[in-house]
Amino acid sequence: MIDFRYHLVSLIAVFLAIALGVVIGTTALNGGLLDNLQNQVSGLQEDKRGLEDTNQGLQAQLDATGGFAEEVGPALVAGTLTGRSVLLVIGNEDVSAPAVDEITALVGDAGATVSGVLRLTPAYSDPASQDSLQSYVTGPGALPPGVTLPEESGDTGVLVGSLLAQVLMVQPATDGGERVVPETTATSQVLAGLSALGVLSQESSSVTAADHAVFLTSGSLTGDDAAQRNAVLVDLVTALDEQGSGAVVSGDAGAAADGGLVATIRADPTASAAVSTVDNANAPEGRISTVLALSAEGEGTSGKYGTGQDAQLVPPIPTVAGAGG
Repeated sequence: MIDFRYHLVSLIAVFLAIALGVVIGTTALNGGLLDNLQNQVSGLQEDKRGLEDTNQGLQAQLDATGGFAEEVGPALVAGTLTGRSVLLVIGNEDVSAPAVDEITALVGDAGATVSGVLRLTPAYSDPASQDSLQSYVTGPGALPPGVTLPEESGDTGVLVGSLLAQVLMVQPATDGGERVVPETTATSQVLAGLSALGVLSQESSSVTAADHAVFLTSGSLTGDDAAQRNAVLVDLVTALDEQGSGAVVSGDAGAAADGGLVATIRADPTASAAVSTVDNANAPEGRISTVLALSAEGEGTSGKYGTGQDAQLVPPIPTVAGAGG
């Protein structure tokens, strides 16, 4: 007769067999999984090393390209702006001092002089500042002699842009006439008034009227008022371009993205037909393009330059009188 002890021993033997099978099966399975995972990790490590090598190679090529552009830049722009003057306008706080210095140096290599450097503050395009700006430009004593505002526009950005353009830009000669150079006192008066309102500051020891303007920008605007702010800046840039011999908006990839001034101008058929834009001014080749674009603007040609969509890599390099053999 089978007793309870027999049943107990049998059950224990069955459970031991099951446990032993699980252990053996799991060990075999884990071994296979472990080998597979180790192979995958080894493969990923090799891929990582390969990508690092590729990245280092690409960075070395990029550095070499940038170094080459820096070396040949002065020769490429030499003589393209001989006898001309250029006003630099810094559009936001993200534009660095070295960037301004590098553009200044290339302008000098091109044979031109920088007539002054202005920096706009965020208040210039702030919708909250527009009422005080309009009160200033339309108030008594704000306009120097000979300066008139567009009568058909009540838009503050248009009015302030027109006022600045008339005192900052040299109007080119037309129909055999002479260039119209604003009085230095008029320029000083307007800049002092707008500085008092906190919308701009003078970065150079003096600012006089110029033939061309370069508007330096970086990054993009965000927030509900981004489009309105950019519209005010476009009004200024187009006014400078129209009053003088041409303007270039020079920025980085951020400025060419949504909310950036370069992108805003390129999306506006009227503005992009008048004002040249550069989207890689943080690189030596972009700074070269900025100066060459000024030369093209002087010939009445505007373009989109850089690495962005539908942009030319560089502007046409003009033939300079006296160059070559």
